[in-house]
Amino acid sequence: MTEQMPYTVKATRNGYELRHYDPAVLVQVTVTGSSQTAGNIGFGPLVRYISGDNHPGRRMAMTSPVLQESQSSETHVISFVLPQDVSVDDIPRPRDARVSTIAVPARDMAARTYIGRWTQRKFDENAAELVSVLARDGITTVGSPSWARYDPPWTPPFLRRNEVLVEIAN
Repeated sequence: MTEQMPYTVKATRNGYELRHYDPAVLVQVTVTGSSQTAGNIGFGPLVRYISGDNHPGRRMAMTSPVLQESQSSETHVISFVLPQDVSVDDIPRPRDARVSTIAVPARDMAARTYIGRWTQRKFDENAAELVSVLARDGITTVGSPSWARYDPPWTPPFLRRNEVLVEIAN
């Protein structure tokens, strides 16, 4: 089974969960294109990185989810979560100049899970619903919602786990 970015559920509410995520290390690439194609564009450089296209040529396991955060309608950051055994002090340096690594501190997030195809429409609908219910419940968000995809593309769409994640203020 693929390692998943660990979190602790702090509360389950109508339509979402409040979670605590421990610190993590991400490998990421910024791509240009539609949000629909960004994941495919960013996947190649990231999978090459975890397959050993780094200094010192270290191979790492694929984890989930694959994260996507839009900076504009045509600019997107695609990220892989590195396995927990990759220490901040021992992050392999990317050979591809487009790829970077970042240590993410512990944070609290709201998550809305949905099943289905990876479409911008479905993400937008679920992101709007999440932001709406958080506002209704008096929870302040930090930044923009991001897209979390847990399953490989050969998974039938009716079985694909997707999430909208947004950081929340403490």
